[in-house]
Amino acid sequence: MNNSATPSKPFHLGYRMPAEWEPHEGTWLSWPKDPNTFPVGKIRDGAEKTFSLMVKALQQHEKVYLLVNDTASEEHVRNKLSEHGVGTNNVIFHHIKSVDVWTRDYAPIFIKDKKGTVAATRWIFNAWGNKWEDLLPDNATGDKIADVVRAAGVQVFRPEIVLEGGSIDTNGKGVFLTTEQCLLNKNRNPHLGRAQIESYLRDYLGATKIIWLKEGVAGDDTDGHVDDFARFVNENTVVCAMEDDPNDENHAPLKENFDLLKRTGLNVVALPMPRRIDCPERRLPVSYANFYIGNDAVLLPIFDDPNDEKAKSTLQRLFPDRKVIGIPAVDLVYGYGGIHCATQQQPK
Repeated sequence: MNNSATPSKPFHLGYRMPAEWEPHEGTWLSWPKDPNTFPVGKIRDGAEKTFSLMVKALQQHEKVYLLVNDTASEEHVRNKLSEHGVGTNNVIFHHIKSVDVWTRDYAPIFIKDKKGTVAATRWIFNAWGNKWEDLLPDNATGDKIADVVRAAGVQVFRPEIVLEGGSIDTNGKGVFLTTEQCLLNKNRNPHLGRAQIESYLRDYLGATKIIWLKEGVAGDDTDGHVDDFARFVNENTVVCAMEDDPNDENHAPLKENFDLLKRTGLNVVALPMPRRIDCPERRLPVSYANFYIGNDAVLLPIFDDPNDEKAKSTLQRLFPDRKVIGIPAVDLVYGYGGIHCATQQQPK
């Protein structure tokens, strides 16, 4: 890894990206409304129910910063929450326009120094390699979130390169997971090589060791985001999705990633995959690895699948001090993402 860095970069100021299980001040969400991602009807209704259950699971132990476009949108969301038996305790509405729900990828990524000071890194969002022109305006949404936290006294650093939060995962001690398929893809930062990208991850997020995995799950339009298959659950343990069916297209790449992780010396725990789910035009990127670690709960996507309970019990064993809550997520994944994709934690 290239060790040259400007002293004013966050790493040299003592900042690092905390692990997701470290205490949160709150979680950033953006309510589902994009008709292309969640068509009005059953899918939109299902996505709104999923979000309601996410809010319910989080709000008891942390703030929920919820993006809505305007006053009318806020009223709609309040009614939907009420419809699903969810109140607005600890919910802070922000009137910030957004196209879609994927705050993991366009919201700032927060960092923290040794004194406990929280700062933010604001990366460029290019809609996963300019795949979705209608979602490019969410780069400006990320800027608006950065403006809100800056106004609250949080320093914001700007690396000026493309990076999505779902493409990385960390143990909070400088070890990061990512994939070659995503971060080395020429549709992100074609002018940067591996060593340069590693330098950015070190300088802005505190990455001192990067584990490069290969490819992500089938149906994922993000070019292999790591949060769909491999996640830290403690400093030395990673869960990695495994597909048992040798005829499934996920079998070989997930096994390759699992074997790569085993060779790092980390404790690697297999997480099952749900059965394949197709909609008329494509395969959905369903995965149990797209869970979110809240202050007191782990939000696990479930799919009315025989492996739901196995995934839940595996994670409950790994998170004995948190309650693992299964949240129906098929309609959310219809939009190409999952629970983790739709969240971004702000550390305390």
